[in-house]
Amino acid sequence: MKFVEYPDREMLMITLADSLAIELKAFLMNHERASFAVPGGTTPGPVFDTLSDIDLGWERIDVMLTDERWVPEENPRSNTALLRNRLLTRRAAMARYLPIYTDTEAPEAALDDLAAGLEGSFPISLLLLGMGTDGHTASLFPGADRLSEALAADAPPLMAMRAPGAPEPRVTLTAPVLKGAMSTHVLITGAEKRAALEVAAKKPVEEAPINAVLGAATVHWAE
Repeated sequence: MKFVEYPDREMLMITLADSLAIELKAFLMNHERASFAVPGGTTPGPVFDTLSDIDLGWERIDVMLTDERWVPEENPRSNTALLRNRLLTRRAAMARYLPIYTDTEAPEAALDDLAAGLEGSFPISLLLLGMGTDGHTASLFPGADRLSEALAADAPPLMAMRAPGAPEPRVTLTAPVLKGAMSTHVLITGAEKRAALEVAAKKPVEEAPINAVLGAATVHWAE
């Protein structure tokens, strides 16, 4: 793990956006397409705002979420809606978005079709993750109903997940897909998250799933 500390959050967001843009441009110099997997939540919003207006050749980039709550886009908890508002705008509107949600009552009914839509985009070219104070990343939560299956080397690329404290089912990219990314960055802010990272790094992966990717990741942090 590489840990990078920034003097403030504004500097973190701008510098990280620039770093991600440089990596995507470099990848596209040698490949026809790039895949870019990103987290939901509000923390990466400023990174997305900056990235969305950088000319990267977005028409050659496949964008996907690392996980999604099983709610429609009009729901305020939808990660897809946040992504459309913050990243897939301006120049980045030309990117190809690969959804991991569709309008079915339960995710299990749609997983095969959604996973088929991701084929050809693995390994992920560039992966951006967040982390919860419980050590979860994507929707790989400690105590989730199918966590051990999602962490297994033979896990399918996309799984449904239900976890204590999560008010709706989730769908998530699984550990083999996340671990297989060609470049991995983790974005966290605040003293609580930094302390949680230090604790998580000492736990087994079942108790802190972020450990599935930390070894090869660059962690970006500001107070």
